[in-house]
Amino acid sequence: MRIKISVSVSIIFLTLFSFRDAFSQANEKLTREIFKELIEINTTNSVGNTTQAAEAMAARLKAAGFTDKDIFIGGPNPRKGNLVATLKGSGKRKPLLLLAHIDVVEALPEDWTIDPFKFQEIEGYYYARGSSDDKAMAAIFIANLIRYKQEGFAPDRDLIVALTADEEGGDFNGVDWLLKNHKGLIDSEYALNEGGGGTERDGKKIRNNVQLSEKVFQSFKLEVKSKGGHSSQPRKDNAIYQLASALDKLGKFDFPVNLNEGTRVFFERSSKIETGQLAEDMKAILQTPPNSEAVSRLSQYPNFNAILRTTCVATLLNGGHAENALPQTATANINCRILPTDDPEMIKTTLIKVINDSEVSVTPVRKANASPASPLNIEVFKKIEAVTEQMFPGVPVIPVMSTGATDGRYLRTSNIPTYGVSGIFGDVNDVRAHGRDERIKVKSFYEGQEFLYRLVKEFSSNTSVKRDY
Repeated sequence: MRIKISVSVSIIFLTLFSFRDAFSQANEKLTREIFKELIEINTTNSVGNTTQAAEAMAARLKAAGFTDKDIFIGGPNPRKGNLVATLKGSGKRKPLLLLAHIDVVEALPEDWTIDPFKFQEIEGYYYARGSSDDKAMAAIFIANLIRYKQEGFAPDRDLIVALTADEEGGDFNGVDWLLKNHKGLIDSEYALNEGGGGTERDGKKIRNNVQLSEKVFQSFKLEVKSKGGHSSQPRKDNAIYQLASALDKLGKFDFPVNLNEGTRVFFERSSKIETGQLAEDMKAILQTPPNSEAVSRLSQYPNFNAILRTTCVATLLNGGHAENALPQTATANINCRILPTDDPEMIKTTLIKVINDSEVSVTPVRKANASPASPLNIEVFKKIEAVTEQMFPGVPVIPVMSTGATDGRYLRTSNIPTYGVSGIFGDVNDVRAHGRDERIKVKSFYEGQEFLYRLVKEFSSNTSVKRDY
């Protein structure tokens, strides 16, 4: 009898394993096809077309059973369309928004070792422009929405996928346009977006990051004017020298340390996975006031320095009009990444004070877009921590503040708390987004898909997802 039971159990187990394996393979095949299709549609601002990409994803959804009522495509420009697709839920709770942008930064083929707009798998990586930023999440959200539909999943809230234009630049930002013209389509309790993701070091997963906030982008134009003259008769009031003096002062200046709720937790949790002096310094800056020696040491790391404070740096320089003439004008662009809690007007005032020269004008290049932080919501973090522990046991979940920018700022200013999280792990020492030979590890891509599949279920059902991985 024992032998018969053992054999029967084995047969059942093998049958279930084979079914799961076949289903997993079919799901991965579809996801790869979607990813490849998105990658090979050029969506750069210069010559690309996000509308084409949106229509391609809409066709995928319709083939899976979504109706015209479930899908919206629109935008203010024929080339800059956005897709909003909805899997209807019971309406017990307010919708969950899954956001990814489908535009990509420019890529010059001559700068790459491969064609940036051809999807290629090489030695365990998917290569292409947009492979990590942000068509991976876009493909995953579409594939998972189809998977939910095929499974007959009945969420207790609407699941909304929005694939948008002009996050990387351009005049027709999709999230901004949707909020101003069709907010009802994407209004939600929470949004999941890019900006987070896992961190690996030497092949080991060390933390799963959740973006709570991001810095405010603001550039200032520094300008000095003088009457000029012949270069054979130089004077002390040289516009280029005056500007150089101002830049030298700014280069030696640091804004004060200003930690917020999220960045304090970032350093507190990071101190537990670091070692030696670095770990001690992360603890020491949490003191009131922060330990000055610890601040000095941490400031030597560009990434930690950018988390500690507002930063301003010279990025463009121009001066003079002829090689044999004294300069009449000298200008510089100062790009500031401002903490969410700092006032851009205060930053301008500080720059003027540091330069301390009335002949150097300081003018905002454009109005700064506010970017308030999302709350460190315990229930949200519990769900993320639960799925992280299921898939990546022992890996801590750590809130982060992005030093760059995402479209999360538009949602946050519209009172939609936004959390940057993907479960896609990348090497901290090999970040290629926006750069040459952009890539994503194949294994990490599918781990991220499974992570987001589970996480969205955690957010939209009363039962936790418990599956072996």
